[in-house]
Amino acid sequence: MNTIRTIIIDDEPLARDLIRVYLKDYSSFEIIEECTNGFEGLKAIQELRPDVVFLDIEMPKVTGLEMLELLDQPPIIVFTTAYQDYAIKAFELNALDYLLKPFSKDRFKKSVEKIHERIQSKSSDTAKIKEFIKEPPLPQGRLDRVVVKTVTSIKVIPVNEITYLETQDDYVMIYTHQGKFLKQQTMKYFESTLDPEFFIRIHRSFLINVREILRIEPYEKSSYQIILKGNITLPISRTGYRLLKEKLNF
Repeated sequence: MNTIRTIIIDDEPLARDLIRVYLKDYSSFEIIEECTNGFEGLKAIQELRPDVVFLDIEMPKVTGLEMLELLDQPPIIVFTTAYQDYAIKAFELNALDYLLKPFSKDRFKKSVEKIHERIQSKSSDTAKIKEFIKEPPLPQGRLDRVVVKTVTSIKVIPVNEITYLETQDDYVMIYTHQGKFLKQQTMKYFESTLDPEFFIRIHRSFLINVREILRIEPYEKSSYQIILKGNITLPISRTGYRLLKEKLNF
């Protein structure tokens, strides 16, 4: 078997040390990089093209899940997490392995066996991971930021800077005062995770930040449109109009 090129991404030195020590028992693995956050991890994966990544979920700057969303061709991913309730069932349903910290050498061995089987079968996790990204596990609490990839960088958008979101097939376009950014995720996900005090689905295609509203005005027969800051005009469905009336008390 060829060498399995491996990257470890975890902000905890002891967690990286443990994986490194366990991997010493398996001569087929070569650790080609260790990273402490999602920014470093994304760069390393894109440049080094590893076969396997041991990926922590909860990290500062960019989480493991946020980093994974930005990859076009993800390698084999083994999640590591200290949170037992954090979407373990979702990982299992999507055939993505995970290691619950602190994990034993025996549990690690099972993960290694799965990696060998996956590589020998030459099957890919890409389709499963892409499907997982579209409908990731809901975060604990409300979403407070969105991470997107531009041509030259990674951008972290605080949700209060979002003007509105628009459905575009399997993607959502996120509009801010600094520009627009395409995200491979569903509108249903954003509707479920953004604070309903500030974000309302006014139309099947649009979710708006109510803090951006300038006015609501009639449009054609028995219909309305909304004007946002920047003179952005969007249609309002009947259901959206009812939700706005309830929220804004007019």
